[in-house]
Amino acid sequence: MTQLPSAETLRDQILYHLTHTQGRGEEFATTFDWRLAVSYTIRDLIVTPWMAALRGARDQGRKRVYYLSMEFLIGRILEDAIINLGLNDSMDGALDLLGLNKQQILDDEPDAALGNGGLGRLAACFMESLSSLSVPAFGYGIRYEHGLFRQRFEAGQQVETPEDWLNQPHPWEFVRLDYSYAIGFKGHVEQVDGRAVWHPGESVIARAYDTPVIGWQGDWANTLRLWGAHPTTLFDLHRFNAGDHTAAAEPEALARTISRVLYPDDGTESGKELRLKQEYFLTAAALQDILRRFLSEHDDLRQLPDKVAIQLNDTHPAIAGPELIRLLMDDHGMDFPTARDIARGTLNYTNHTLLPEALERWSTWLMGRVLPRHMQIIQMIDDDHRLQTRRPDHLGIVHHDEVRMGELAFVMAGRVNGVSALHTDLVKSTVFADLNRLHPGRIVNQTNGVTPRRWLRMSNPALSAVLDDVIGTGWTGDLDQLRGLEPHAEDPALLARLRAAKRANKVWLSDGLLAGLGVRADPDAIFDVQVKRIHEYKRQLLNILEAIALWRRIHDDPNGDWVPRVKIFGGKAAPGYWLAKTVIHLINDVAATINTDPVTRDFLQIAYPPNYNVSMAEDLIPAADLSEQISTAGKEASGTGNMKFTMNGALTIGTLDGANVEIRDHVGPENFFLFGLTADKVDQARARPGHARAAIEASDDLSAALHMIAEGRFGRPEPYFALLDRTWNDDPFLVASDFDDYFAAQRQVDAAYRDPARWDRMAALNIARSGFFSSDRTIRGYLRDIWKLEPGA
Repeated sequence: MTQLPSAETLRDQILYHLTHTQGRGEEFATTFDWRLAVSYTIRDLIVTPWMAALRGARDQGRKRVYYLSMEFLIGRILEDAIINLGLNDSMDGALDLLGLNKQQILDDEPDAALGNGGLGRLAACFMESLSSLSVPAFGYGIRYEHGLFRQRFEAGQQVETPEDWLNQPHPWEFVRLDYSYAIGFKGHVEQVDGRAVWHPGESVIARAYDTPVIGWQGDWANTLRLWGAHPTTLFDLHRFNAGDHTAAAEPEALARTISRVLYPDDGTESGKELRLKQEYFLTAAALQDILRRFLSEHDDLRQLPDKVAIQLNDTHPAIAGPELIRLLMDDHGMDFPTARDIARGTLNYTNHTLLPEALERWSTWLMGRVLPRHMQIIQMIDDDHRLQTRRPDHLGIVHHDEVRMGELAFVMAGRVNGVSALHTDLVKSTVFADLNRLHPGRIVNQTNGVTPRRWLRMSNPALSAVLDDVIGTGWTGDLDQLRGLEPHAEDPALLARLRAAKRANKVWLSDGLLAGLGVRADPDAIFDVQVKRIHEYKRQLLNILEAIALWRRIHDDPNGDWVPRVKIFGGKAAPGYWLAKTVIHLINDVAATINTDPVTRDFLQIAYPPNYNVSMAEDLIPAADLSEQISTAGKEASGTGNMKFTMNGALTIGTLDGANVEIRDHVGPENFFLFGLTADKVDQARARPGHARAAIEASDDLSAALHMIAEGRFGRPEPYFALLDRTWNDDPFLVASDFDDYFAAQRQVDAAYRDPARWDRMAALNIARSGFFSSDRTIRGYLRDIWKLEPGA
């Protein structure tokens, strides 16, 4: 922005919106009213660069990026927009003039419930970086009415309730009634004059809801376009009048179901069908919109790869390959080879997982019933790929009566990328080893990153102020400038300032979120944080077992030289994932016992705030001393939380997994607490008969911890018998094998924390060397190696 509005101008605009948009006088206005008035004021300032960016991309004929993702975990928008527009000081002044509490207004904004974890947060960071780099881009997702779910605990157990973020106006979005598309399902396919014609048996309307995403310094904004499902026929009056009241509302029920919930439980056939419909709904609406825009500016669809780059964020939108071919063949009259080549030149695929259950597979029966034309095209793609590569049958997209979406995405992509160096190597050597041999060079690496605007500038103003004073403000747009901190890493004055900033964040967390849970959190204790979705491979179980073992040792020697520690967990388990939910129950039961133990409570506390989300992360990450990145090696694709913790000065305890490998390389092995089996040793360990039982019997600490659970030291043991049995007799993610090494690494953490000068220097070097993990760097890699276009001015 060339001219920033003054505090007085912002005040006047806020008052205007309070009166003319909210219809409220000052004397009657609630916090909600003021928050919307402030939001509309900021939105007004975003619209001008947004419109200019859309016009500029069109007028210059620039290639556009389209990012398709089932999740966009954008969090709260207001403060992020204020900071990117450079209006933090002016807005503070305006709110002071109005006598308003800024934090109260910011906290009133709900988190947009559009994602679950790292996949969606990465998409949000990418959208912000694309805008900050002035790259023309659209993000395409679903406007979930309820998102994932709101988590609460009852008797220590997770309970899921609907998220209600859209029960109030969403001031950032613009409804685009003119951008609506019919999306079909089921029905039949017939041949008409030699061409296939699909006659869907069901249909809904995809309606566009646009949110502008403003980049750093407010010069460019891109569009996050979310699709809401609406009925093609709102109401069947004839059926209603005939007395069939339920059937009369079926079209509306179908539509609302599609855009209601993120990741519905797919344990039933109806759940599987709904998931497939959701994925096709997103993809089909996006592709129709992309082709409409392209054809409004260009005449020849063969130019599509030169003007359009589509990125598939995981396998969820993998149906894009068959859908784009269908549109080019059935609607635009192309032959299959031409349509195939255009699609492959346009589509790219990001792989986020090596877990077989996360590489989606649909039965051919389900695919053929829900998307009959696409099942035909998938078979055409498969037959064509077999013919072109002379590959064996077991490499098929269609295999054992299943459609393998990972293989489909790979075959139809121009580039396939992993999200960390280790993950990319494993993609080449494991899940896509045969396809990699058939298509050498198709797999490339683009290590993930996070935006420093939200995850440092906004979420950690105390640390940002120190950085601004020592190295200047340029790091916000160029995170590599954090290297300027390194020459000061031995300066006691700087280290004292960094420690003071960290302690201020810990006091904020202790007096707020943790006190609200009844947890006595000493700000001088180690704040040891593990926040991520609850899954066996992420090994929250390893963490809580270590806490039990530590509690036992403190109890046995209460006068020992113990370093006080507050262990903080956060994250949700999928509703149908009973084992992950059992781990949540265990953490809460252990916390209830340990936190009230008069012998140990000054040395060990455990906190598990419910409903972890982006806003909670913005409080937890700046306050963390220790970042738990303890997944079984070879299972975590990358991680992005690990990067956020590092750039906020938390030290990492972790395995050589995902981006941990690159974090350790960048910050230095001496500034990272390493433990655990490496990826190449994991399979060997798992293959040994009785590996779990042998490891448990060799570890006094682990065997004692497991026996304490079984004996009922943390409440009734019956809920944990299956978990204990799995740990003793199966343990697929090697909690037992890594336990003693993890416990020893935690004692190294204690030793380092006892030496404040050493700890502070390690933290300073983690900050200084974290510049590589900016999402700006990641996006530049995509632009260069995948999308083939340049950043803007």
